[in-house]
Amino acid sequence: MKLRRKLFSSKDPYDCTKQQLFLDACKENFKHLITHCDDYKKISEGLGIKGASDIKGVEDIPIIPTMLMKQHDFRSGRYMVMATSSGTSGKMSHVRFEFGALMAALRMSIKVTRYHGIMSFQPCRYIVMGYKPHRSNKTAVAKTAYLTTFLAPAISRKFILKHTADGYKPDFEGIVNALRKYEKGKAPVRFMGFPSYTFFLFRLLEERGLSFKLPKNSKIMLGGGWKQFYQEAADKETFYKLAKKTLNIDEENITEFFGAVEHPILYTDCSHHHFHVPVYSNIVIRDPDTLEPLGMEQTGLVNLISPLCKATPILSIMTDDLGILHDGSTCPCGVKSPYLEIVGRVAPEDIKTCAAGAADILQGVKV
Repeated sequence: MKLRRKLFSSKDPYDCTKQQLFLDACKENFKHLITHCDDYKKISEGLGIKGASDIKGVEDIPIIPTMLMKQHDFRSGRYMVMATSSGTSGKMSHVRFEFGALMAALRMSIKVTRYHGIMSFQPCRYIVMGYKPHRSNKTAVAKTAYLTTFLAPAISRKFILKHTADGYKPDFEGIVNALRKYEKGKAPVRFMGFPSYTFFLFRLLEERGLSFKLPKNSKIMLGGGWKQFYQEAADKETFYKLAKKTLNIDEENITEFFGAVEHPILYTDCSHHHFHVPVYSNIVIRDPDTLEPLGMEQTGLVNLISPLCKATPILSIMTDDLGILHDGSTCPCGVKSPYLEIVGRVAPEDIKTCAAGAADILQGVKV
């Protein structure tokens, strides 16, 4: 995968001049997938794509809905690490990574976090608003949250979700006690994890009339989405205000990540809280009824594309997210690549219906 290595070695994580290299790396990945995964080959041929020469643009790459990933275990080569989705719907995607994919992901993570000023050599205390590692938990969100604690030297790690005989349970009291201790120290505190539990902590502190002045350079890093708490999701303005009120952390020190186990690319919001598309990926917004590509500023299904992995056919993934792709040049942050806005979700049955309406994507694949 020489082209993948070249793409993921790009110095600028938001270089807009690498479109041809990206497409060539995708074709390289596609050639591997159709020769190492019979089910992916069936899907490709069902969509009229029999070889890399049929791919004229990224929008031509055969797509696999995340819904199908949760129902069918795709494999396309040997692997070193496997990650699963959180499975809030009862079913999980299984994504396998070979050594080359892990190295590419590492290069990507270093470049993106350096660009956004998240990587630091200053020791800090981590409060992970997510799962404490446990042998029974193989979800990608748990692994990612833990790996994020290596972006700066960790003095300590405190987790809100602890494994018990009855499953994971939140320990808000333990976090409050930790804040009382950390407020008196000099080391910055870094929150990392689910926005839901972080927001619930803000509300708990507000209800109790508690506020803390955490040390300088403390940050809040959010990832993993609201999951089953989507009905309680707070707007960003409310979230930022409560962060300042309860922890004395300013908006500029709050960073949000976006990604999925089926598309393990690191999207990090800019200073204006926009998710610009990095050089390692591409996004196509598609019409929910026809799956035809839509232009900028139009709402449709979010199709995520990246040649990162060859052990699992996740080259082009159709999510159940509805999104809009905006012109990056309109963002004051200076990054010119387009940025993604997620505006909602559609029901899983609609994904299956629209995919089947455009082509019999499930033909020959047992689910």
